[in-house]
Amino acid sequence: MLLHDLAPPSPINRRQWLALAAFGASANAVPAWAASAAAPADLPGEVLPARLMDRITWGCTAQGARVLAGMGREAWLAAQLRGPANAPLPAQAQAQIDAMAITKTPFETLALQMEARQRETRALPTEDERKAALEAWQKDMRNLQREASQRFVLRALYSPAQLREKMTWFWMNHFSVFAGKADLRASVGDYEERAVRPHALGRFRDLLGATTRHPAMLRYLDNAQNAAGRINENYARELMELHTLGVGGGYSQQDVQELARVLTGVGISLRPLEDEPPRMKPALRSHYVRQGLFEFNPQRHDWEAKTLLGSPIRAEGLAELDEALDRLARHSATARFVTRKMAVYLVGDAPPPELLDTLARTFERTDGDIAAVLAELFQSSAFQASLGQRFRDPMQYLLASARLVHGEQQVLASTDPLLNWLQRLAEPLYGRATPDGYPLDTATWSGSGQMSTRFEAARVLGAGALAPPDAQGKRPPLPALSQTPYLQQIDATLAPATRAALVQATSPREWNLLFLSSPEFMHG
Repeated sequence: MLLHDLAPPSPINRRQWLALAAFGASANAVPAWAASAAAPADLPGEVLPARLMDRITWGCTAQGARVLAGMGREAWLAAQLRGPANAPLPAQAQAQIDAMAITKTPFETLALQMEARQRETRALPTEDERKAALEAWQKDMRNLQREASQRFVLRALYSPAQLREKMTWFWMNHFSVFAGKADLRASVGDYEERAVRPHALGRFRDLLGATTRHPAMLRYLDNAQNAAGRINENYARELMELHTLGVGGGYSQQDVQELARVLTGVGISLRPLEDEPPRMKPALRSHYVRQGLFEFNPQRHDWEAKTLLGSPIRAEGLAELDEALDRLARHSATARFVTRKMAVYLVGDAPPPELLDTLARTFERTDGDIAAVLAELFQSSAFQASLGQRFRDPMQYLLASARLVHGEQQVLASTDPLLNWLQRLAEPLYGRATPDGYPLDTATWSGSGQMSTRFEAARVLGAGALAPPDAQGKRPPLPALSQTPYLQQIDATLAPATRAALVQATSPREWNLLFLSSPEFMHG
């Protein structure tokens, strides 16, 4: 039975619908629609593809559904696990990216230019001149961060390599940096582009190493100030607690101090790229390394013997860092911590212990092969059972809404409305001030304030307000979500309360609003 076959029930008002949506999102409630639904592993064949795309991509689209149907589930999953970092985008989306300053100007040049402008601003003779120049500099810095955010959203909406884009967000959140600190607004886009995205489906050790050497991370966690005699432990602590071993991973305060000593001299150089290395003793010259803005300055390094996690560090200079990272990446605590976080992201708040054991073993057996861990996860019964049950955080909710409403071919003229909604929903890109990244649990994102704001977003998105006008300035017809393949596929899973609300819709606009606010769409 489809929605239009039902007789209209008693009216449901906006307040009641908000309560229904919030009830469906509650971490502690068990709403009737969830209790009475068929177990996801036993979903009808027409439902499974939609729910699979809900989880592995940023949201189901008609084109994506056709590709999945044509390839078959196993071949489609394999292709997603191999998705390239430079997957082609629609021409209109690529044109927006090509026009960005972060695309046209190399990162190192851009960062040095902004640094020079800041120095020049401080040297201006009057307060008024300094104030005006500083405001212009700050505006341009904000624009660089905005461009990075716009580029990410364009790729998330339109890249065929959806799993890579989804894991890029996950790893950016895992190795989180806050763009609002110091000059990170100029570097966060390059951090995502060169340190994270290329390794999002590769080896964890390569990803770890790339983030460790990027100026954005070194600036954010203060390692640029870490030197022999002036030890700064910030990065060493987070490298073990948040990036590898995890809390309770078997390291001590002594290990933090030793790793901080390993990291001495690992920092940033803002001298012109063509400059000669700084003067130093001949014995140290061979240890000096500069790659772009990354610098290892052996004059700032602690050359005394070190012991990490119970074993001595045998290498010298920058090679000590590689030895330490090898040890951290291959530690059993890292396998457990990292794969558990992946499971929370892709399965749910409390992944079953047997799944966690399997993923950790796969991580260790494959030397941290991220794609291999994901392949194991996707084949698990826990993953199958979770389809359609995972509450979407703001990023997933907004992008899934935009992809459902506008598809993959109707390229948005501007992603700014989505970025503004992310700001209102407290999950802006590169906006987490603390290094732990945004929470992945349901409870953080399912409060009444969140749900009310989502209702407002659903009203705007469901009205097709983001659609670009045509050459004559006319907007395309309002999307009829009730007629999309996605709705046809998940129709059998809609709860009676949801059906009762939807059949009362007096227009396609209202129908879209109610569906995008429903518990079924809040979950994926």
